[in-house]
Amino acid sequence: MKSSAFVLCLALALGAAGAARAQLPAAPQALPSASPDYLAAMNRWRGSLSAFASADKEKLPATDGVLFVGSSTIRMWTHLAQDFRQSPVVINRGFGGSTMADCSLFTHELVVRYRPRHVLVYAGDNDLAEGRTPLQVLESFAQFANTVRETLPEARISYISIKPSPSREALMAKIRSTNDIIAAYVRTMANAEYIDIFTPMLGADGRPRAELFLGDRLHMNETGYRLWQSVISAHVTAPETLAASPAPRPVQSGPGVPSGVFVPTP
Repeated sequence: MKSSAFVLCLALALGAAGAARAQLPAAPQALPSASPDYLAAMNRWRGSLSAFASADKEKLPATDGVLFVGSSTIRMWTHLAQDFRQSPVVINRGFGGSTMADCSLFTHELVVRYRPRHVLVYAGDNDLAEGRTPLQVLESFAQFANTVRETLPEARISYISIKPSPSREALMAKIRSTNDIIAAYVRTMANAEYIDIFTPMLGADGRPRAELFLGDRLHMNETGYRLWQSVISAHVTAPETLAASPAPRPVQSGPGVPSGVFVPTP
């Protein structure tokens, strides 16, 4: 378990290596509708976005709920609402094959419009599989978090760590690195948390537990989802028991410290 001193040092190292990547980007002046990346992603995910729009027309989810967004691991969690029934409103906005970069482009469509009180995001392993670096995944998460904060400043943000899939064991070093830097970054944010599902999905030999996965060795079976539910449920609190988050305090300025970054009060 990393000490708070280690985490802070890692966050400072990120700032020294590239403050522009490690800190939340400046708030955008407009939706990314004119961005070539946005248009390409819109074309790729038109079917998924249309399906969400149709579901909303049939019954728009209530506000102040718990929203899960991310890749196929979220999309395939078909009993998500039942697993987190302590919350009266649970929204699944997973779209299979998506990346953290995609989630950052569609934050308004898939998160902000529902005005949830708690946002849980699982994405990043597809980014790495497509050749992106851990820092690029961090940058996409930072943009995602900034967009949420811009409109929903009171919403809690949880990043679910990248899982260790047997089919992607060759990426384990990058997965560990991505999890470590995002964990360090999240700990500089107010009202946010990093949820470690990576560690309990490893066997005694330090390798991914094959019994948690389907035959494709990438997607989880029911045993895997039961493990996820047991880990994540402690972080999803019913509205009436949700404790007020402590006020953030700024990191003291110094070399390599990104401006505007906050750490939670101990």
